[in-house]
This record gives sequence, structure tokens and C-alpha cells, in this order.
Amino acid sequence: MERYFNTSGPLSAAEHYFLDPLQRWDLSEVLTLIERKKYFLVHAPRQTGKTTCLKALARYLNDEGRLRCLYVSVQQAQAARQDFERGVVSVMGQIASAAQRQLHDDFVAKNWPNILKTSGGAANTLLHTLTEWCDHSPKPIVLLIDEIDALVGNTLIAVLHQLRTGYCDRDTAPFPQSVVLCGMRHLCDYRMELGEEGKVVFAESSPFNINSKSLRLGDFSIDDIQALYMQHTQETKQPFATGVCERVFELTQGQPWLVNTLAYEACFEDVAGRDRSKSITVADIDAAKERLIQRRETHLNQLMTKLQQERVHRVIGSIVSSQDLAMRWQDVEYCIDLGLVRRRKDGAAIIANPIYREIIPRFLMDDWQQRLANKTPSLGNPGQPLDMHELLSAFQRFFREHSESWFDQFQYKEAGPQLLLQAFLQRTVNSKGSIQREQATGSGRTDLVVTWPLGDKDITLQRAQHKQVVVLELKLIHQKSSLATKQSEGLKQTAAYMQRANTQEGHLLLFDRRAGKSWDERIWVKQQQADNGQSITVWGL
Repeated sequence: MERYFNTSGPLSAAEHYFLDPLQRWDLSEVLTLIERKKYFLVHAPRQTGKTTCLKALARYLNDEGRLRCLYVSVQQAQAARQDFERGVVSVMGQIASAAQRQLHDDFVAKNWPNILKTSGGAANTLLHTLTEWCDHSPKPIVLLIDEIDALVGNTLIAVLHQLRTGYCDRDTAPFPQSVVLCGMRHLCDYRMELGEEGKVVFAESSPFNINSKSLRLGDFSIDDIQALYMQHTQETKQPFATGVCERVFELTQGQPWLVNTLAYEACFEDVAGRDRSKSITVADIDAAKERLIQRRETHLNQLMTKLQQERVHRVIGSIVSSQDLAMRWQDVEYCIDLGLVRRRKDGAAIIANPIYREIIPRFLMDDWQQRLANKTPSLGNPGQPLDMHELLSAFQRFFREHSESWFDQFQYKEAGPQLLLQAFLQRTVNSKGSIQREQATGSGRTDLVVTWPLGDKDITLQRAQHKQVVVLELKLIHQKSSLATKQSEGLKQTAAYMQRANTQEGHLLLFDRRAGKSWDERIWVKQQQADNGQSITVWGL
């Protein structure tokens, strides 16, 4: 059977191309922590290979023979929510079942129901069962608990407290030599309890303060992508053209699910890509990216639903609006753990990769796209230049007529002007051209690059030679801001971005949010020259 790129669930070596899971982290460090009887955390965003790595570690330890290692997922206990008795019972059932399958050991299955009755209930069942099991086991036990942050509130606290108690009493009672908790969140976030009303509450201390280290599973490097894709070439003889791996890394920043999905889309889903004599090109990857975005795969939808959370809103709202809004450092770290955000070298928070950067504005404006259908002009066809002056003039008219009433209904009000412009442009450019976005907290600006095909090149634009490239710089003028200062800053920034994008067409859009300004004062357009002599169209809004 022909192997393929894995896009869902743990990998199968017989079915999927894969990188050695044990090389995804520092195995020597992991083994040292286990040897020293440490309890620790492994965390990474969803669908990055956590489960695969844990299962590989369990096989490695069991094959080595000195320890008995059990992998167990507690995701089913998520349904218990705050009902910790129901949640602990679910956890015990999963441990018992996993021990029978993996270790051919039915001690837990036979004994935990009676321990539940005699130990004082669910608050002690996990503690007492693990103690008796370790006492009965011929070898020390290592427990790998996956999806730990699927547990909520009292259920999570009950499980962590019992693990902590057993750890602290190991000098007098047997208990697992090492426990590894795996999930999306960093340990510091376990101090937050999601209550029944969806409010985040900070606990005074961590219920798992015995943790010795938190290890983060990293993304793929360019070398990793090349190694993964080379497996396909070796087995099918289908080559990847020069620049493909670099382009994939540029689009995904190494996010494993995206890396696999782009290749699967280009090599297995695309009819032309199934021809193994055909080389997979950068254009094929770009086309795969567009289809992926438009389809909204489950991974992307699950990730985007996080945007509704208040703490995610604070961070993403700051990035999309390019403002320094009030947000806790814990919120930023939470978004990094979700995989939505990363930090630049200068410390600014940005959207994790260009694919998410394109999807997030579309998701936030999803409900408004249809309402824009009759309000956006149909301008230009591929092969003919896009009339940006006419398009932005139409946006000015639309913005004057509708923005205030629409902003009142936005969840992300702080980013209303940026989101509305991007949605407006998307209606015209989508499927024919592309929009690239650059945003960061505190930058004070949003940079857009619209690319439009010229001649008979296809719509995969980023690497087409015949294309129209337009730079748009968006800046907000707030109450204490000066129009002259913002315009001067914006002209310099737009000119610099035009040079970087290698284009002579640039537009600076100044959204005047100061109170008391009439629409006649705010709506205008003029041609200005930057210090380097480049001509830039400036739009007042």
C-alpha cells in the first residue's frame, strides 16, 4: 500500500510518512527526568504530534525492559466537567482499559471499583489504586497521561491533587516512578479554572506544584520538512521542485499539521498531483493553501472557535488592530500554547503563521461576508490591472455609510476598521488574487499586500512573474494622535514596505477615530510624496 501524509490522528508507520517521534524532543533529557523519578509536563498545540511522541516513548521504555510504561488518554472524562466523581470514574476506567491492552495487566480493572467503595470515594480512588498497583507491579511504573487539559475544573483538580499526594508520600507508599502530563497548555495555566459561567479564575497555588519541568514539543524546521517530503519522493519517484520546502515553511512556520496537509493536498487530493511523473511546484503548494483555507478543515475550525474566548480576544484583538491593548502575559502564553500566536525576535506577539493570519480575519468577518456581497464592486479580471483607486473609493463610500452601525455589532470592535477593509477587499480579490497581512501588537499599523495576476498566468500569485503588487498601510488616528504625525509616519512606513515588496503602487489609509470629527473632515484623498520620492495615495476615512 502506498504511504501518505498523515493529517488526522496518531501516525502509523505502515501507512504514513513520518519523522522519528523520539527525535522530536530531547530524548536524553526526557529519559534523565524519568530516571530521576521526576513528574513533568509536555505541551504543544493541537495536532503537532504529542500523542505520537508519547506512544513512541511508551514503546521505547517497555522495549528497554527496566520499567513498565502505560500511555493513557483521559479525553473521555471531559464530559464530566465539574462533576469530579464522574470524571475520576472515567479516568479510572481509561487507566484500567489501557493497562489491559498495553501491559496485559488486569490488576487495575479488577480492583479499582472496590477501592472506589472503600477509600472514601472518587477523591481518593486514583491515589489508592495507583499505590496498590505499584506495590503489586514487578517493575517501577511510568504513567503518561495524555489530554490532561481536557479535564475541567473540579475533575482536573481532583486528579492533580491525588497525583501530588501520591508523589509526596512516595517515601512511605509505592507510587509511579514518573508521571508525564501532556496537553496544550503550560503548567502555569493549570492555575486557571474554567467555571460553570465560563469565567477564568486564578487559584492561589498550582494543584500540581511538584512539576519539575515543562517541555514544549517544537514545530518542524526546513530540514524536517525536506526529510518528510523526501520520503514521498523516494517511495513514489515524484519530486518536489526547488523552493517548495522553503515555501511550505514560510506559509506554515513548521506547524506539523499544516506541513502534512499542504503536501497531502498537492500530492493526493489534487488530480494533477496524483500523476507521479509530475513535479510538485511552489504554485501547486500555493494552490493547495488556497483550497485549504476555503474548505475550513476541522483543525482550522476548532482553532478558530477559540477566538470567541475572552482571553484570546484580548490578544488577537491587539494583534489585528496593531495596538497595545490591555492583555495579561498569561493570555499571550495561552494563545502561544494554542498555536494561534508566536513572538517575534523583538518580543511582539504576532499571528503564528501566514495561513492563520489569512484565516483569522475571514473567520471574524464570516457573518458579514454575505452582507458585503452587494456592496463591493466587481473590478477587473485576471490578466487586466486591478483599479485600486476605484476599489478604495468604493470602500470610502461604504465606510461612510455603514461603518458605525456595523462596528456596534462586531465582537472585535477594536479591530473594526482593519477587519472591514480586509473583508471588503476579500470580496473582490478572493479566488483571483491574494492578500498578505502583517500585524503585530503595538506596531500601530497593519500592512497589506494585494497581488493580482497579469497576463495569462494562473491565480497562484505569490511566485508568478506577471503580477500587480499593491501595498496598503493602515493606521488609526486616536483622540490624542495628530493627523500630521500619523501621516508622516505612515508615508515613511509605506515607502519602506513598497521597496520591500518591489512595487511602485502604494496606498496609506488613515482611519480617523477622534471624537467630534465630521465625515466631511474625515473623508478625503490626495497624492503625496514620501521622503524617497515615491508617490503614495493617502486616503482619509
